[in-house]
Amino acid sequence: MSTHAQRERLLLADLLETVGPDAPTLCEGWRARDLAAHVVVRERRSDAAAGVVFKPLAARLERVQAEFAAKPYEELVRLVRTGPPRLSPFALKQVDEAANTVEFYVHTEDVRRAQPEWTPREIDPVFADALWSRLERSARLLGRRAPVGLVLRRPDGRTAVARKGVPVVTVTGEPGELTLFAFGRTATARVDLDGEDTAIAKLKAGELGI
Repeated sequence: MSTHAQRERLLLADLLETVGPDAPTLCEGWRARDLAAHVVVRERRSDAAAGVVFKPLAARLERVQAEFAAKPYEELVRLVRTGPPRLSPFALKQVDEAANTVEFYVHTEDVRRAQPEWTPREIDPVFADALWSRLERSARLLGRRAPVGLVLRRPDGRTAVARKGVPVVTVTGEPGELTLFAFGRTATARVDLDGEDTAIAKLKAGELGI
């Protein structure tokens, strides 16, 4: 039975293959080739991937990622599609599902929404609830740098507090859109913002995400 992470992995690989190596993405400075290299390094080179959170390793991560980005694009896409080596923790279904469901969803949208005339995808209710469950658990982490109080709210009224404080901005949208907003894709997430104008402006100018 396919998991959410496995499905999102294949969607990402298919999209990367379709748009080609030089297609833009929402990740500043990255083309599709760079994003593919990021995914591969994250799963296959833990010695370098730690540079995402451990700054002394940032230069090593940049160097290793550049090396992978220089590989033939078809090889990169194949590595994204086939996933990590058998001895990688990511090869365990439970780890893959926990670590990659949101990762692959966000990066798929990073590619999709950077293309001209992109159209939103329809997300089934089961996957929407899975995204929401993960967002509830990580909301405080994702919103820790928000310059104002931040509440994430689904259209049905369920909420997650990302940052306590005043003034507060309430962001309303479907789970997929809220996920993108919380991960810093504030300009393309289809959400409604409710709060003081100055607070909304601060939120849009601030930083969200890990």
